[in-house]
Amino acid sequence: MEKRPIIALDFANKQEVQAFLAHFPKEESLFLKVGMELFYAEGPQIIHYLREQGYTLFLDVKVHDIPNTAYHAMKRLGALGVQMTNVHALGGVEMMRAAKEGLIEGAEQANQTRPQLIAVTQLTSTSQAMVSYEQQIANSVHESAYHLAKMTQLAGLDGVVCSAQEAKEIHRLTGPDFQCVTPGIRLPEDAVGDQTRVMTPFSAYEHGANCIVVGRPITQKNDPYLAYQLIKKQWNGAIV
Repeated sequence: MEKRPIIALDFANKQEVQAFLAHFPKEESLFLKVGMELFYAEGPQIIHYLREQGYTLFLDVKVHDIPNTAYHAMKRLGALGVQMTNVHALGGVEMMRAAKEGLIEGAEQANQTRPQLIAVTQLTSTSQAMVSYEQQIANSVHESAYHLAKMTQLAGLDGVVCSAQEAKEIHRLTGPDFQCVTPGIRLPEDAVGDQTRVMTPFSAYEHGANCIVVGRPITQKNDPYLAYQLIKKQWNGAIV
C-alpha cells in the first residue's frame, strides 16, 4: 500500500488552508497535520471542516502539563475524531499515561475511534549544543531521543515524534510496531531553515520511519502538488 507523506498545514487561518488545498485534485486522499498556529487561530472548527472534506488528520499540539491537566485536555481532543495526536515525552511517564486515559475516555464518549497517541522526544530543531547547554543533558541529542522513546513505550503510547536519523535505533530498542513519525524532511535542494536533524524522504524510507511530516518543502513551492508527488515517490522508495 502506498504511503502518504503527512502535509503540515502551517497556515494562519482557514482561508489560507483552502487556497493551498485548491492545488490538489479533490480525489487525492491526503494526510494533513494541524499544528498549534492553525488550531489556536481556528479552534476545533478547523478539525470539523477538514474531517467533512474526508482528510486523515494529525492534531499536533504537543500537550505538556501536569498529569491532571493533560488528562482533561486529551479528553477534549479525543472527541474530535482525528486519527493521531501527541504529547511531549518530557512531561513524564505519569503524564503520558494520564493523557492516554483521557484520550480513550473522550473518544469513547463521542463514539470515535481512539486516535494514535505519540510523544515528541527531541524536536528536530534541537541541536546538540541546545541539549548540552540549555537542557543540561549529559548524553547526546540522539541518546536523549532514544531514552524518551523507551519512556514513551513504557507509558503505553503508540510511538514518538523523532528525527528520521533516530528511527532505526528506536525501532531496535522498542520493536517494529512502535511508530516513528518524523518531521525535518527536506529534499537536497531545500533550505534547512530552523531544523537541524534533517533527512531526505528516501533516506527516511531507508531508515525505517513509519510516517514523514513535510511542511515548507511542499507548502512553499509554486506547484505544491508536484512537490508532493515527488516527495511521495521518494517516501515510497523510488530514487528520483
